[in-house]
Amino acid sequence: MVRQPDFYILATLRGIFLISFTVPLFLTSCIKAPERKLAQHIDSLFTQEFKENEPGGAVLIIKGEKVVFSKGYGLADLNTKEKITTQTLFNTGSISKTFVANAIMQLADEGKLSLMASLSKYFPDFKNQSIANKVKIHHLLTHTSGLPDNRWKLLSEEFLLTAKDEENFAPIKQNDTLLFEPGSQFEYSNPAFNGLALIIEKIEGRKWQSVIVEKIFKPSGMTTSLITDGSFPDKGVSHAYVIKDGRWNELDYGEEPTFAAAGNGGIWSSVDELAKYEIALRKAVFLNKETIERSRTITTYENWKSDEPPFIGVGWFLSQPSDSVKMISHTGSQGGFSSDFVSIPEKEIVYILLCNKPVQILPLRKKVLASLMKSNWLD
Repeated sequence: MVRQPDFYILATLRGIFLISFTVPLFLTSCIKAPERKLAQHIDSLFTQEFKENEPGGAVLIIKGEKVVFSKGYGLADLNTKEKITTQTLFNTGSISKTFVANAIMQLADEGKLSLMASLSKYFPDFKNQSIANKVKIHHLLTHTSGLPDNRWKLLSEEFLLTAKDEENFAPIKQNDTLLFEPGSQFEYSNPAFNGLALIIEKIEGRKWQSVIVEKIFKPSGMTTSLITDGSFPDKGVSHAYVIKDGRWNELDYGEEPTFAAAGNGGIWSSVDELAKYEIALRKAVFLNKETIERSRTITTYENWKSDEPPFIGVGWFLSQPSDSVKMISHTGSQGGFSSDFVSIPEKEIVYILLCNKPVQILPLRKKVLASLMKSNWLD
């Protein structure tokens, strides 16, 4: 579920383990003995996590443009018994935010918006205009706006089952106070990305989903990925489940509030296609290199007052697994779906995990990265 901020767990990563196409994806299957041993170890980790006849997940690890490990586990649909593969589409939860952030950065590069623009420019109906003037677009991108998430005070769970981006952002405009001065602290915000999605629509004059498809999916070669647009895409995707009273119960669109609010968690993709997304970023296919580097560099504010140093870029979270490398990541959690996206650009390593059941994302990541370190991949 995206109600609770997925990324509070990323802040704890610093204490747990600071390891923390028109671009075709040309991936060779030539696996050397050390890589084969690594793959066997990774397989054993996920074989313990996923059972054959239950919801599961898909895993992909790439070094350079070579797949070192790639496998699906468990079932995508408990009714049809369809098996999970690396092409299975999962709801990626908050990994979706990176797509919205990249679309905003594209608009900035094209001169269609300024990241310094106040929210009042795009939302003149804020109850308190002084707040709308104070909060800038870049504050939404970095979860530092200080805008309280008051949806659960003003909206019912029944309403939120089908509420889209606009309905989810509407309560935010009713705030009369801020939690803190914009830029001074971190407070993970799902509605911020509903608002950013709406800004894309206001500038482009069409649904933000079509902008992502045209300007990110297509150039990256993501031909099967989808975006929630009102209703859940009920064909060609996995379903999510949670255990209740010893039985698996479906928990996705129709059962989970905020699922229809797509700006914060509406991207459906596979591990194969998310790898294409990362390689498109490496090759600066849909954003220029300077913008990508900016988005993957920690954002610092002069008025920062938190005891913890900043750890977020533009849509991405940053940590350092060793003295020589930087880790870029985002997790996702919505309904029964859970996901992890990790890139270590200096080593050309990508690790992606998509699941249709709740899993302990960070402990699994820790084990995977420990295996990579043992294989000297992070030296």
